[in-house]
Amino acid sequence: MKIDLLIKNAEVYNSFLKKFERKHAAVSEGKFFYVGLMDLEDSAPVQVLDASGKYMVPGLIDIHMHIESSMTSPSIFSGAGLANGVTTIVADSHEIANVFGMEGIESFLAEETEMDIFYAIPSSVPSTTAEMETTGGKIELEEVRELLSSPQIIALGEAMNFKGIVSEPDSLIRQILNETQQTHPFLPIEGHVPRVSGIDLARYQFAGITADHTQQTPESIYEKVSSGMFIELQKKSINPENIRMIDQHQLYEYTALVTDDVIADDLLDGHLNANLKLAVDCGMPLEQAIYISTYTPARRMGFQDRGAIAAGLKADFILLDDLTEWTISEVYKNGQLKHQKGDPFKYPKEKPGFPAHFYHSVDCKKLEAEDLEIHAEGNEALCNVIRIQEKGTFTEHVQRTVPIRDGRLDWAASGLALILVMERYGQNGQISFGLVENALTEKGAIATTWAHDHHNLMVVGTSAEDILLAQHKVLELQGGYVVTKEGSLTGCCPLPIGGIITDAPIEVTGQQIKEVRQAMKDLGYVNTNEVMSFSTLSLPVSPALKITDQGMFDVRTQEKIPLIEEIR
Repeated sequence: MKIDLLIKNAEVYNSFLKKFERKHAAVSEGKFFYVGLMDLEDSAPVQVLDASGKYMVPGLIDIHMHIESSMTSPSIFSGAGLANGVTTIVADSHEIANVFGMEGIESFLAEETEMDIFYAIPSSVPSTTAEMETTGGKIELEEVRELLSSPQIIALGEAMNFKGIVSEPDSLIRQILNETQQTHPFLPIEGHVPRVSGIDLARYQFAGITADHTQQTPESIYEKVSSGMFIELQKKSINPENIRMIDQHQLYEYTALVTDDVIADDLLDGHLNANLKLAVDCGMPLEQAIYISTYTPARRMGFQDRGAIAAGLKADFILLDDLTEWTISEVYKNGQLKHQKGDPFKYPKEKPGFPAHFYHSVDCKKLEAEDLEIHAEGNEALCNVIRIQEKGTFTEHVQRTVPIRDGRLDWAASGLALILVMERYGQNGQISFGLVENALTEKGAIATTWAHDHHNLMVVGTSAEDILLAQHKVLELQGGYVVTKEGSLTGCCPLPIGGIITDAPIEVTGQQIKEVRQAMKDLGYVNTNEVMSFSTLSLPVSPALKITDQGMFDVRTQEKIPLIEEIR
């Protein structure tokens, strides 16, 4: 047996005992050949590495994430992820699918990456129905059947349409769930199960959904796990209360850490490793945090070849200088060194080979001042309003009184912000209007085509001048994020590929998004994740009131909610 790499004297994490042990590890043909006390130096290894004082843990595995949320392509993301110790991901590419359909998915599948990237079939494109949102692409039964035959597909991505799942047995999402279970009965099925409990939770499970990654509370974690559902904790669910519930009831076997969405600027500082460290800071024992970032996610996705440091498994591992700060010294993939501390992210020599039309996909009207006039007769209007929360992506449905002047709704004087969503695929030219509370306190606007999940063009603003400036700039860029304040451009991140990603280095995109985020704060936007909060104002599967190009909708009932409830 030829030993390609011998790692000596490392503090090796034992996934089966959940503890560190001083051992040697031998690698052959990209796999661990031996892990134990025997020194195999007499086997003439090609390379010997003395890891005295270092901690050796399996490569991290992120089983629920969206590459597009990092605003980049798979090949560019790969280098950033590896630098953070992530060696395997399962990506649901439903964002690029909403823009380009199967062509978008195939473009991602075709990219070569050093990281192992597997995919979950986007099950909800659109996230609801064509009557509720306009998308550039659709994934229906025919596309699902085709994707199920790909060796890169190992799961069905998050099923999101609440009404379609719980009360419409013939809905497209139910057909997709049934098809998957009949043809691939062992395929993991991911869910999007926010604020769902009791009989509705049972309906989700009866439909075949076995995991949830949405925002949790201690009560929801206990109910879902005790009902048989696997829990995937993303950053907004990692808090002392939730960790205490998991630890108190020893729910680690039914839990994994995931990222779901890591914005480009956050990716500069960490990926799944950041969530692992946060879990420890919130009270989770380190050994358990490692376990649910490596071994339980591997089991959840059916991986038989990774997730631990043991003979016969892939030699994907991290060497750490210290455990407290989780300082990464080196990252190995298949026994090959891929990153060392201090190195920049490594990118492919050539840019991703997307089709030319991917760079010219935003096709909608250039707004004029009169487009922002909402006509109404009377003295004042009782309006349905989207109220933004300061934490997470959920919203509240509230009602506020807005004055009417000269036959127009005077939204600019209401203390609220105008929100509009424009269909951007050149299909119907639809524009919808709403009002938002807790958005902007200053005169300005925010515009983006990175609007989950349909990615139409969305603008929120407190002045017509700024709304027009921001929308015009997004059109000029062919997609991206733009912030204006008092008639000046204050933040800009171009996303020209489908209006949602770019082929620029992460360092460039990350810095641009940092500036966008600060510009949003300067306008008074308050949230623990400003960019994600804003982008999900248009997500009609995330409670409670959201807006698409087709109008405002109650997420639970899918009832269309009018902007003006009553004229007084």
